[in-house]
Amino acid sequence: MVIGEEIKVFGSWFKLHFVENKGMAMGISWGGEIGKYSLTLFRIIAIGIIIYYIYTLIREKASKGLITVMALILAGATGNVIDSLFYGLIFSDSTHHVASFVPFGTGYKSFMQGSVVDMLSFQLFTIPEWIPLYGGQKFFPFIFNIADAAISIGIVLIIIFQKRFFESQLTGNRTED
Repeated sequence: MVIGEEIKVFGSWFKLHFVENKGMAMGISWGGEIGKYSLTLFRIIAIGIIIYYIYTLIREKASKGLITVMALILAGATGNVIDSLFYGLIFSDSTHHVASFVPFGTGYKSFMQGSVVDMLSFQLFTIPEWIPLYGGQKFFPFIFNIADAAISIGIVLIIIFQKRFFESQLTGNRTED
């Protein structure tokens, strides 16, 4: 696909819409190349911390649910970091043509400067025009990828099940869920 191209999957509410996210959530970026290096290094450090935290949870026989949810977040974060590290090294630019594999290191960006590919678009409906400030806008305008979904689902599950997941820290008991 070419950047901006979209394919309708189920009517108008679910589409594959190809964008390259050069920054972080919702396309936020800052600081040019230095900012991108900083963001990628931060992500790598965060992955290391998550790995250590999962190791600690396993060692302490924490809730299996919490370990699973943290693994989901880790998988999503790792997927986005892999894109950021290598996508620009192995693909040609896709601005005006379909990207293609190129010999390693000859892509459109250098190491740690690649974009994260986002393609999933769920625009369920348009907000009615009569609603102040938001009228006429798409209800869910974001375009994301499976890695983003894994991170978001993991965080939502931690919020929903926080009492169950962290009960052992509060009471000193170990759970087996």
